[in-house]
Amino acid sequence: MVSAGGIEAWLVEDHTNPIVALRFAFRGGGALDPEGKEGLADMVSGLLDEGAGELDSQAFQKRLEDLSITLSFDAGRDSFGGRLRTLTQNQDEAVDLLRMALTVPRFDDEPVQRVRNQILANLRRQAEEPGVIARRALFKEMFPGHAYGRPTEGTPESINAIETGDLRAFVNRRIARNNLVVGAVGDISPNDLARVVDNVFGGLPAEAAEWNLPDVQPHAASGAAVIEKPIPQSAIVFGQRGVKRDDPDYYAAYVLNHILGGGGFTSRLYRQVREKRGLAYSVYSALLPMDEAGIIFGGAGTRNDRVVETIDVVKEEWRRMAAEGPTVDELADAKKYLTGSFSLQFSSSDRIASILLSIQLDRLGIDYLDRRNGLIEAVTLDDVKRIAQTLLDPDHLRFVVVGQPQGLPAGG
Repeated sequence: MVSAGGIEAWLVEDHTNPIVALRFAFRGGGALDPEGKEGLADMVSGLLDEGAGELDSQAFQKRLEDLSITLSFDAGRDSFGGRLRTLTQNQDEAVDLLRMALTVPRFDDEPVQRVRNQILANLRRQAEEPGVIARRALFKEMFPGHAYGRPTEGTPESINAIETGDLRAFVNRRIARNNLVVGAVGDISPNDLARVVDNVFGGLPAEAAEWNLPDVQPHAASGAAVIEKPIPQSAIVFGQRGVKRDDPDYYAAYVLNHILGGGGFTSRLYRQVREKRGLAYSVYSALLPMDEAGIIFGGAGTRNDRVVETIDVVKEEWRRMAAEGPTVDELADAKKYLTGSFSLQFSSSDRIASILLSIQLDRLGIDYLDRRNGLIEAVTLDDVKRIAQTLLDPDHLRFVVVGQPQGLPAGG
C-alpha cells in the first residue's frame, strides 16, 4: 500500500480482534552516533515517549495508560524504530500520540536526566557482566576504526556528554520519510492505514542525513585475548567474518550455522562441548549480518580450568566442518527444522508486524514469505560443503575470554 503522501507500508489485515499493531523503522541507527557521544540513538529511544507537544512526561504516559496504548522505541546498529499497539477504538488517539512523539518531542530536563541516570545505572551493571565485557571487546577488535567497533549503548563518559541539543539534532537528522519502512497488522483496512501513515509520518522531513556507513571486512585475528576478572567461571565469545544478508550464499551459510552451532541441542558444538565433555552448560554460534558487514558470532561459559579445552573443541569443530562439511542426515534434519519451525514465528500481530519490517529493512522482496522455505529447500550438500570450506577459518577464529582462565596469558 502507498498512501496519498507517497509513504509505502506493508499490511496484513486481520479483523479477528479489534487490535492494530504498527512497526516502523528509519534506516541508520546507533552506529551513526558521533564519536564521543555513543549511545545517543539509544538515549533518544528512551525519551521520545517522555513528553511531546503540550503533554509533559506524566501527562503523555497517563494518556497511553488510560487508553491501553503500547508505544515504545528502540535503537539498533543500523536502524532506529518503534512499535505502536492499540485497540481499534483508540486508533486515532494512538496515532496522534505517535505523531507528536516523532515530530514535537519535548526533551524536558527532568525526563532527560532520569533516563540518563537509568542508562548510566544499566552501564554500571553491564560493566560487571563478563559476557557483555567480552562481546564489546570482540567487536572492538573485529572492527578497529569503524563504527561497528564502538559500543552503541554508549559509555558513562559518552552518555554524560550528550546534551539536549544532540537529542534534537538526532531527531532532525535521522527521522525522515526517505529512510522509513512500515509494517502493520490487524483490524485496519488499506485505506485506513494510508490515512494513518500520512498522519503520523507525512509531516516528517523528506530526507534524512546520509545513513550509509563504509563497507568493512571484519579484522581477521587469531588466538585468544584474556580480560582478567576474579570469577570462578569464564565467559568466552568468539567470532570471524561471515556473510551479509544479500550474499548469494546466505542460505547455505544459514543452514551451515544451524548444523554447527545454531541448532540448540542438535548442533555439533552442543554435542561436543556440552553432551560429550560437559564443558559448558550452553554453547552456540549465530550469523550476524549487518548492513555493511557480516560475522559469525558465538559464545560459551565454562570453569576457569576448562577454558583451554573448550576453545580447542570449538576450533576443532570449526576445522572439521570446514574440511568435511555436514552429513546427508544433518543437512536433511536442518532443512526440515528450519522450514517446519518457520510458521511458529507468526505467533502474534506484533511479531508479524516485526517480520514485515525486517523483510523491508533487508530488502528481501514482498514475496519473501512465499519464497523463504523454497530458498532453504534449494540448498544442496555441495552448497553447504563449499561455503563451509570457503567461510569457516579456524586459524582466524578470534576468542575473547573474561575471567581467570588457566593456561591462557592475559592480553593476547
